[in-house]
Amino acid sequence: MSIQKTDLAVILQSDRFKELVNKRWSVSISLTTIMLVVYVGFILLIAFNKEFLATKIGEHITIGIPIGIGIIIFAWLLTGIYVRWANSSYDKTVREMRKQLLDE
Repeated sequence: MSIQKTDLAVILQSDRFKELVNKRWSVSISLTTIMLVVYVGFILLIAFNKEFLATKIGEHITIGIPIGIGIIIFAWLLTGIYVRWANSSYDKTVREMRKQLLDE
């Protein structure tokens, strides 16, 4: 079965589809904003307080290294949050909408 052009127009105009798009947009913007704040904060820290990042916490390690690694791990966590949301909510709704459309 394929989706006809008229069905596509109905989908694009449906409240459920618009709600789904808004939700995806909201989640994406929220996670992107959080990541940008953390990343820009790190860059500003590099720009304006190099001495803090150069503080030694061991014989060979400075505080900047674990902070940098923490930012990378934080990005992975945000990606995991998005994937978990997409798998549990977004994809489920898309499958339901598709099934509903193809069953009609």
